[in-house]
Formats: sequence, C-alpha cells, structure tokens
Amino acid sequence: GVCAHTGNPRLSNLVTTYLEELGNGEADKNHVTLYRNLLSRYGLDPVDGLSDALYEQGLIQLALGWNAQDFLPEVIGFNLAYEQLPLHLLITSYELNELGIDPYYFTLHVTVDNADTGHARRACQAALEAAPRINDGGEYWRRVRAGGKLGNLGVSTMDVIQGFDIEAEVVRILAHKSPAGHGAHSDFCKVEGRSVNEWLSTPDAMADFLTALERAGWIKKNRPVDESRFWKLLQGERAEMFGVFSGYELQIIHDWIRGTASADGASFDTAPAPETTGTGGATATTPRRLMSFRVAERLRQAQRGTPRHTEASLDADLAIFRERYPLLEGDEQRQLLVQALSPALHWTPAGLEATRELVRNLHGSPTLVQRAAPRAS
Repeated sequence: GVCAHTGNPRLSNLVTTYLEELGNGEADKNHVTLYRNLLSRYGLDPVDGLSDALYEQGLIQLALGWNAQDFLPEVIGFNLAYEQLPLHLLITSYELNELGIDPYYFTLHVTVDNADTGHARRACQAALEAAPRINDGGEYWRRVRAGGKLGNLGVSTMDVIQGFDIEAEVVRILAHKSPAGHGAHSDFCKVEGRSVNEWLSTPDAMADFLTALERAGWIKKNRPVDESRFWKLLQGERAEMFGVFSGYELQIIHDWIRGTASADGASFDTAPAPETTGTGGATATTPRRLMSFRVAERLRQAQRGTPRHTEASLDADLAIFRERYPLLEGDEQRQLLVQALSPALHWTPAGLEATRELVRNLHGSPTLVQRAAPRAS
C-alpha cells in the first residue's frame, strides 16, 4: 500500500520495513518464502481444511494494505502494535530448536524487530513522522489506536496452542483423506463388520472409525507405535500405505498413538533405542535423545557441503517483468513495480527482482533501466 509513495519522506520507515520483510529481494531473507519453505519442510504444504478463523488476522493485514490510501493512520497503528517483540516469540524460538524444528523464521523476527534499531523502533518513528503538524483535534491518534487494536483481532498464537486437540486433529486428517481413500481399499479386511471403504464413505464417522480400530487391536494407544498394526501400514518396511500421509500427518498420528510419551518430542522417523532400566538388566524401548535443530543442521551441512543457490530462470512472470520494466516510464513503470511487490507476487522470482530494483532505486545504485540502456559510443 505504501510502496507507491516511496518519494514521500514521511513514509520512508514504513517502506523500509516492508522491503526488509521482503528480504530486500533475497529469497533466503524474504519472510513469506522462509515461512513457505518451513511449512514444506515439515509436510505442511498444502494444508487444507483449516478453520476460517485462522485466516482472520491475515485478511485484516491484506485489507489494510490494499486500502492504505484511505486508512493510513490505521495501517500505522497496526504496524506499531504488530512490530513489538512478544514474549511468546522468544519462547517459541527456543523450544522449536529443542524439538529439532528449524526456528530461523522466528529467530529472524526476534532480531529484526528489536526496539533499538529494528522494526519496533521504525514503527514508532513512522507513527511520529506521519502525524499531522496542524491540529486535527486528536483524530490521527484516535485512528492510530484503532489500528493498533486490529492487531489483537483473530486467533492469537497462544489461542492456537491452548486450543490444539491432537485427537481432533487426527480425526480431521482422516476425514480430509476419506474421499480420496474411499474405494481404494480391498473389502477383505473388515473392522467391526464394516469394510474400510464403508468406513471411509462417511467422513463424519472418522472418530468412530478410530475407536473401532483401537477396539480391534489395530491401534494400541499409549504404547510404542511399532506395537500398532495400523502404524506399520504407514511407516516401516513394506508399509502398504507409504506416501498416503504427509510428514506432518505422520507426526500427529505418531504422537497421538504414543500419548503422554510424545512429550519427549521424538520424530516419527526416529528409530527408538534400547535403554537399560531396573536391576535385572531389562531393557525398555525409548527414543534417542533428541538432537536440536542447530546441531542437526550443522551435521547435514558438513555431510553435503554448502548448498548452491540457482536462479529460477524458467519463471514466466520474471521474464515478463525484465522485458517490460526497462521499456516503461513514470507511473506505468511504478505501477508494474508495485504490482510485483504485492503479497501475491513479492515472494516469487519476479517479486524478488522487483524488490531488489526498488532497493537499488532508493539507495542510488544502478537500476534495471540504467543497465539496459545502450552505452554511448
């Protein structure tokens, strides 16, 4: 919403913050790219069937950005509230690392949102710089406060954590899978008198299906997963349903079966290790001590070497942007740039190129237009 007004010095902190959220055009710092990669890494791409309530906060942000021309004080207030560093972000970053999950998206926000030189400071400066110098009777600050309150609408991080019910999530996963699975199973095996296809024909019956599987001995709750015949269909040698469930879905089912033992954070693909207990030398199967994400990542990089980064040269939008942008002037050029910086495109190769172009423009570096111009003989 503000990128069309880069020439207005009173909006410079808002523009700078947005460009930094976009990683200044670097894919490994663009926040949307980072989060999409994080979801994909742990089998959460795509995620279907989520409650509409989970999208309310994102919808508010998009609505404000799209209508920034009419709601600039509200945008400033929302940004002011949203850029303050919350305690739960520090806790989340620490605990994700302990659980072996990449915390970088969250630790990045801890650093860039700092109150000294980061986005929290810029948000305060933006609110002060945009304030009217002529008395408006307090209208500007009233609207800023209203925008700040919008940051508290929708489902919060703590709401999601406290409201998470793992059994309900298992039921949701199976209900979502049931249309694809119905008709794909043999009628040879029956559970409480009904074939698997019959069970899967009714998505709303998945809670009863799980209960029936447990009663029939296919699932043994609160026991190691390798004691459940159902789990062996999903994971392990000759698993007949291998590939049906994503990594995230397997982790949920794995933790649900293990029950309270899942508090150790063991991954579904981590083999258990024997541990000697008691006086008779008896062994009990327990998960290996969990490796933190940072330790695991250092090990992976040492084994495979430094990854090479290649440009996505087959992107149609990138080719169009590079062809058209140098040929345009004035408002038309600005409109193409702003379009590529939109939430729908900024994380793509074309959007990253546009972000780098705007950063070069603001910093006085050679731009695409200057580099495309023919040299004088």
